[in-house]
Amino acid sequence: MKLLVLLSRFPFPLDKGDKLRAYHQLRHLAQQHTVCLFALTDEDVTPEAHAAVAPLCAGGLHVHRLRKPGIGLNMSLGLLKGWPFQVGYFYDAAAAQKVAALVQGFGPDALYCQLIRMAEYARPFAHQLPLTLDYMDVFSTGMKRRAGKAPAWQRPVFELEAHRLRQYEAECFAWFRHHTIISDQDRQLIDHEDRQRIQVVPNGIDTEYFRPGAVPADEPFELVFCGNMAYHPNVEAAEWLAQEILPAVQVQHPQARLLLAGTTPAARVLALQSGHVKVSGWLPDIRTAYASARVFVAPMRTGTGLQNKLLEAMAMGRPCVTTPLANNALHATPGQHVLVGQNTAELAQYVTELLNHPVNAAGLGLGGREFVRERYNWAASTERLAQLFQHT
Repeated sequence: MKLLVLLSRFPFPLDKGDKLRAYHQLRHLAQQHTVCLFALTDEDVTPEAHAAVAPLCAGGLHVHRLRKPGIGLNMSLGLLKGWPFQVGYFYDAAAAQKVAALVQGFGPDALYCQLIRMAEYARPFAHQLPLTLDYMDVFSTGMKRRAGKAPAWQRPVFELEAHRLRQYEAECFAWFRHHTIISDQDRQLIDHEDRQRIQVVPNGIDTEYFRPGAVPADEPFELVFCGNMAYHPNVEAAEWLAQEILPAVQVQHPQARLLLAGTTPAARVLALQSGHVKVSGWLPDIRTAYASARVFVAPMRTGTGLQNKLLEAMAMGRPCVTTPLANNALHATPGQHVLVGQNTAELAQYVTELLNHPVNAAGLGLGGREFVRERYNWAASTERLAQLFQHT
């Protein structure tokens, strides 16, 4: 089958959740289909990144560069049309012409669109091709949660964006024959009467790459948290961890240190750096961050979707502590695969117990690894997606 794939970001390096999901799906789809990839980017694509993706695209690899002046104009035009910022930012008329030319020239049997950001590019072909939309997660809910915690002067902007996103998520449902999403928790948040038609396609994890002993583990830190440190839910989690949870742990472990690892740390994350907190920024091998600490903590209070950072840490055999918001998508068993706390006191207590009892911590880490190894598999999850393309 000839498959045209539309992405809002070039899917390498794997430093953001949508890029990670897209890359591994492409890797498996390319084994069954002739893939033609059209990807937007608002940053330069390195030769190394291009070389990593090109072998997966036997039908062609096409990249369209978005630049700041055009982005500003596109967002303004999008607002006039009632689009969310998320859609206007990524919609470019020249890019739409390129997609139309690919539909004409490549002649796909099906079109796969990741995220509602790209839905406008697929919309003109709703009656010409079988279209599949991957919501991945629910932008409107993430924005609504962010509005609830934003300063008063910012709140109206976030609330308006959340409202427009919610409307758009429901409106674009009709343009696509098939729909996927990362978890059932997210599926229930789509404001559409037919949301049960959305197929849950979870992420996977490479448990051979992410495994205990994959990299040296000298463990100079007691706690670690990883992620895209410019992403607001991660920024918020990092602040909670450094400013409240770590000090509570230090009551019993005064020398406890925290590593905050991940790409493009925001100013608020950089400000957390101290004698007990290290902000690493981008690392060439994120496994070194997981291996360097005794406990992985993901204190997520906002955001949606499945946390890849938890899958990676669990696959590395790290004992993990998180919140109900993150575990509701993960579906791990508290106490067996992960520890789940609702507030600072509970999270700090669980971390302290793991630091006090290394044998129990090792057992939890082993249980977590077995859980993700059995449940989260890229080949199996992408096969669910591939089966939808057959139902044209």
